[in-house]
Amino acid sequence: MKLGLDTLRDPTQVLATWKKLVEKPFGKQLFSRAIGLMAPYTGTISPQVIELGPGHARVQMRDRWGVRNHLKSVHAVALMNLGEAVTGLAAMSLVPAGGRGIVLGLAMEYVKKARGTITAESRAELPTAPGSHDVDVRGELKNSIGEVVARVHARWRVEIPGLAVGERPVEAQPAPAAPATEAAAGGADVPDEGEAARAAAPAADVRDEG
Repeated sequence: MKLGLDTLRDPTQVLATWKKLVEKPFGKQLFSRAIGLMAPYTGTISPQVIELGPGHARVQMRDRWGVRNHLKSVHAVALMNLGEAVTGLAAMSLVPAGGRGIVLGLAMEYVKKARGTITAESRAELPTAPGSHDVDVRGELKNSIGEVVARVHARWRVEIPGLAVGERPVEAQPAPAAPATEAAAGGADVPDEGEAARAAAPAADVRDEG
């Protein structure tokens, strides 16, 4: 399968690309690598996408020298980078064809020092009405024993496409005409003129010859 960066730059292709790769050998690693190449700064934390579905994402970051601070714990900005990545994937997985999204703001709550592999999880809901919408997406970052080390609150602006220029909504089709009744269709037994006359004539008085 050919995987170009232009494919993932289109947010409507992110989930479709994941579905094509996830069951293949090293598919998750290839997808995660592509995400890092598409957004180089995101790639500095080497995010590993673990799960991705409509409105849901789980992304891991390994604790290593390159993401640490002077206290030998994961740097606050590295955690924010992970928070942006997970909320973005959760939101973009819902953007329909022709749409797009961009982050407007990020707020982090740092609960405790982060050490070891950090797993971020986020869920998102998007409006369905066409237009520009500012959507709040939240997530939690946990360490390897399930403790929350940080919480992220991201605001994403998403563009939900409407009708294309010159396109008209599909008009409702008229209901089919009701089938003709049997009488109108000629199915009824209609007497001819002779039968009608005989039916209308009075019965003859027949005498017994005897």
